[in-house]
Order: sequence, then C-alpha cells, then structure tokens
Amino acid sequence: MVRSLAGLALFALAAAVAGCQPQSDSAVPKKSVVADDYYGTLEPFAANAIYFVVTDRFVNGDTGNDHRDQGGEHRTFDIPISGPNGESDNIGYLGGDFKGILDNAGYIREMGFDAVWITPIVDNPDEAFTGGKPVTWGSFLTDRGKAGYHGYWGVNFYRVDEHLPSPGLDFAGFTKAMHAQDLKVVLDIVGNHGSPAYTMPKAQPKFGQIFDKDGKLLADHQNLPPSKLDPAHNPLHAFYNTGGGLAELSDFNENNPAVLDYLAGAYEQWIGQGADAFRIDTIGWMPDAFWQKFTSRIRAKHPGFFMFGEAFDYDANKIAHHTWRGHGETSVLDFPLNAELAEVFGHSNAGFENLVEPLHLENGPFANPYELMTFYDNHDMPRLDATDAGFIDAHNWLFTARGIPVIYYGSEVGFMRGRAEHAGNRNYFGQGRIEAARGNPIRTSLARIASVRQASPALQRGLQLNVRLKGDEAVFYRVYAHGGEHQVALVMLNKGNAAKRMEAREYLEPGTWRDAFGGRDSKVQETLAAEVPAHGVRVFFFDGPITRSDLRARLEELMTRKSRSQAAESKN
Repeated sequence: MVRSLAGLALFALAAAVAGCQPQSDSAVPKKSVVADDYYGTLEPFAANAIYFVVTDRFVNGDTGNDHRDQGGEHRTFDIPISGPNGESDNIGYLGGDFKGILDNAGYIREMGFDAVWITPIVDNPDEAFTGGKPVTWGSFLTDRGKAGYHGYWGVNFYRVDEHLPSPGLDFAGFTKAMHAQDLKVVLDIVGNHGSPAYTMPKAQPKFGQIFDKDGKLLADHQNLPPSKLDPAHNPLHAFYNTGGGLAELSDFNENNPAVLDYLAGAYEQWIGQGADAFRIDTIGWMPDAFWQKFTSRIRAKHPGFFMFGEAFDYDANKIAHHTWRGHGETSVLDFPLNAELAEVFGHSNAGFENLVEPLHLENGPFANPYELMTFYDNHDMPRLDATDAGFIDAHNWLFTARGIPVIYYGSEVGFMRGRAEHAGNRNYFGQGRIEAARGNPIRTSLARIASVRQASPALQRGLQLNVRLKGDEAVFYRVYAHGGEHQVALVMLNKGNAAKRMEAREYLEPGTWRDAFGGRDSKVQETLAAEVPAHGVRVFFFDGPITRSDLRARLEELMTRKSRSQAAESKN
C-alpha cells in the first residue's frame, strides 16, 4: 500500500530539528570501534528466516471450521473469478486454518525456516462486500463480491476469526504447538483501518463497525462516506477519519487516544497468547507519532519485541524514517531492494551490480540495513516471474546477503509465478502440492542454503563486505566478531548457465577455511579459488580472529557507516 511521504530533504530537516536518532542496535560506539567487534546487527530476530502464508490459502486442516453456508446470498466461501485460458482466482474463503499450518510445521521447518508469518487472525465480517468496485481479473484495490478471507478487514480485534481455530486449537494453542516445533509465529497486524465501510447499496452487518472484547459496539461508519461522518455529535463516528483513506476501508483516527488504547490492548493480548513478532500492515498510512506511541506501549511490557512494517514504496528515502528512533523504531520490508531482485533473478536477467546500491551498506538512510526484511514477492504484488533456476539463484542470494529473508508460500516450487492479486497470486496451495513439493529442485536448493544460514552467525548478523558484484557473479564476505565469537563467511554466487571457477584475493584472511557444504578444508595464503556450479553457491567459513590489517580497517569503516544516521551519531 503506497502513501506519498516527505522528500529526503524535508525529512532530514525535520530530523535535525527533532534531534531524532536511529533505532538500530545502538551498540555502535560513538567514538571508535572496539577491536574485533564487527557485526551488522545484534538484533536476536535476525537469526530467523521467515515463511509467509496467507493462512486461508495454505492448507485446509479442519473442514469443520469452513462455514460454507455463511453469508446467505452474499456467501463467503469459494467465490471463483474466471480468467483467460481456463485460469481462475478466488475471492472467498477456501478453508486454510491454524491446523493446516500446524500439520505442516515439519514441512516448513525442513526448508530451514525458523518463523511463520501468518495473515491477521482477527474477526472479519460474515458476508461478502457489496460496495466498492467489482473484482475483475488482475484488478487491484477492488473489493465488490469479496470476502474477508485475508484477515485485513477487522471488526473485533480481540476475537479470532471463526474460520481459523479448531476444537482444542485456539491461537494460544496454535502458538504453543508451533513453538514446540521450533517455529516462531509472526502475527500480521493492522492499525490503519478496519473493514470496508461505505458504498454498500444497503448496510451490511459488521461492515464499518468496531466491537470491543465483550462484543459491545464502539464505532459505526453507518455506510456513510468519510465526508458525511460527524464525530463531534455522533460518538460512533469518533473512531474514524473524515477524509482520505484507502479504497472504501474504515480509516482509523490516529489522533483519537481511544484508537491507540483499543489497538494496543488487542495486540498485547495476542502477544500474551504467544505471538513472537509483528508485521505491521500499511505502516506508511499512519503518522510516525502514532506508531512511536504504539511501539513504546508494546515494548514497555515486552522489551525488545521485534516489529517490521509495510511501507509500499520503492524509494529508500521515503520509508527509512520508520526505522529511526522517535519515528516508530521498526524494521521495514525492503521494497527498494525488492525492485532490483525482480530484475536480477527474473527474466530480465540483470547483473548482480544492480544490487549494490539498494543494499545501502554504507551511509544509507536506514537506521540499520541489516535488520531489513528482504523478499522478492508477496501477496500484494505479482509473484516473481522467473525460471526454476531464477528462484534458486534468488534464494542463494537472500540466504547469504544482508537482511532477514522472507519467502512467500509456494515459492519453494515456483507456484503461480508472475501472477498478480486477483490473477492467481493468492490461490490455494493445499496438502497435495505440499506432498509433491518435497522433490522439487527449487525446494531442495532452498533447504540446502537455508540450513547453512541457520547455523551461521556471520550469515545471520555479520557485516557484508562486497568483493565483486557484476554480471552473473557475486563474491562477498559476511563478518561477525562479537562476544568472543568469530566467523567470516566467504560467499560465491554464480547465476550463469555454466560452471565457473571463481576466486577471492581481496581481504582474504590467511588460514584454514572450511567448506559449508562438507567439502575439504582449504589452507590458503593469498587466494581461495573454487568451482561454482551453474546457478550455484559456495560458502566457506573462517572461524578464527581477524588479523589482516586492511580487512580490519575496512570493517571498522563499515561499522561506522552502516547508515548516514550512524555516521552522524559517531561524530557526536
């Protein structure tokens, strides 16, 4: 979801006036870098890799909660949309639930993931929406005839939508069971809006309404356009803004303290029931001051709680402020890098050099680029349009380069590649595809490189020092030295169609390097050379202290230049 934000110059001026500082891990020394203290981030959540599911579209583990007769003439289950050449999409519920995810926790864990991001769990309306613009093949922000299967149309933020739990498996039971499978749960939350609220031919139950935890009505749009709301005289309108907004959604009034109290209370409840982190939907549509109050409330009770937001903009200077101290202090989905990943690993086959600038490893606008969420597609944009080899190359990059990787469900088999919303992007995956996926070459390669990252502090949290990113070749180091733990990873990527002999000489620490994939150790002095298969990756680890002086000097530079904000802070 895109919102126009202030330009970099205006933001810089505001930052200077406000005296704002970056969030980051705030462990970068202000005067000098301590010897052998090199890292990209100390954020614990950076150790994870995330598998993202639209819960309703993953697996129907319990047909007893499908509610196939719900909605009457405005039914909510199985509402197909026809496309060209016999293709189809669906804008109704299809049955995915907590049990479907839990039943396949092993499948997810086998791929090397540590966390599962699920779509919002809160109660949504019980009918398909009759207002808005009609859904057509490939349309965007069109909702007529659509049900709230995705979860983003909340009406009671304290109650779980009835399509998700099963007997003995409420949200608390789900998170407990996932934790027992060594998987964290990232909960998608919405703070900007509730359900569609107006343009209905006739007002529908729950649409445009908000209920408290006891089921009492708190707010009602009453099927009125925002300009017709009268919050000064009607308390039921006070929850909403009277202008702007996204599509026909009920737009929350960020200046009403009751809104903050309601949302913070609801989401604290879900943390109490086991949520490990939040993904914040449409973070860019609410002001920074609101998010700062919200995140401060959450972290006052849950120190260090990790959150990342969706600011759907490809300009780093327009989304970086969310990461700064006083401005929300969250991570964000790395849309600027996302744009180039599609070019590099999709059919355009652009060179690795396209990724240098959007990495923002030095003097970038983010509080800490190493805490950004890296991804090549999701549910709000066309899926990556690539060959199997392109997906393999993309995964080799995401699980070795800086950032916290996020993979959308089905991408492990190239599911619905290239498809946009309402053109198959969110189609049902299902148990049959999961069983068939285990031998898929994309999934096999993904699990191979993800398992390497899972065991490597350098790949999870280390500084990235690029040696060569050009054409089909990428060579770079990831360096982590902190608290007595030392690891340097040397990564070689080849996205070409033929094997290549690749080497590293620059900044190479002399000594013994071990092959991450179980090959023989290499004793090196000046050069480490290796054969890298077509569309392949080689990773080598050095597990001792860093002695090479030029490498130490370069790492010290990277430590103090992780962002413009950190560079400025280090001079104070």
